Amino acid sequence: MATEYAIIAGGCFWCTEAVFQSLKGVLSVESGYTGGTSAQPTYEQVCSGSTGHAEAIRIGFDPELISYADLLAVSFATHDPTQLNRQGNDIGTQYRSAIFPLNAAQQQTAEQAINIAQHDYQQPIMTTIETFTEWYPAEDYHQDYWDRVGENNGFCMAVIPPKLQKLRKKFADRVKD
Repeated sequence: MATEYAIIAGGCFWCTEAVFQSLKGVLSVESGYTGGTSAQPTYEQVCSGSTGHAEAIRIGFDPELISYADLLAVSFATHDPTQLNRQGNDIGTQYRSAIFPLNAAQQQTAEQAINIAQHDYQQPIMTTIETFTEWYPAEDYHQDYWDRVGENNGFCMAVIPPKLQKLRKKFADRVKD
């Protein structure tokens, strides 16, 4: 089994991490930063909006169990790709909806996924496809956030359960037992 990777941004990484950790075929999910100009950015720097980075997740997956296209379909179904530089109350380019393809095949699949997803929305899809440059893992306290402390965080309780409900409703066959 060869692990492949996908890098997706769709708002707060705590919220997207929780969704993708629930999928069969997903082997790992790491919160981090990409798409910016500063080397080794910190959470505080990224939150300021001054580095150009997006809060993103790096998903390790088994392509024999779940495809890159399936991961993108889940992303489009569990966040609002029609919002520019925001998700709900999180506002700024660090919360943008973006896909960071790691090769030409992922680039082509990302373009197709946007076209497919557009049929589900009345507003234009604002998700960008951006050139991947560098991945910076977020600080340890951001990793596995929902599993560790999410249920004690009001923001997470307001945002994550509805996302998980959408996931279970639309992709029930893909959710881990």
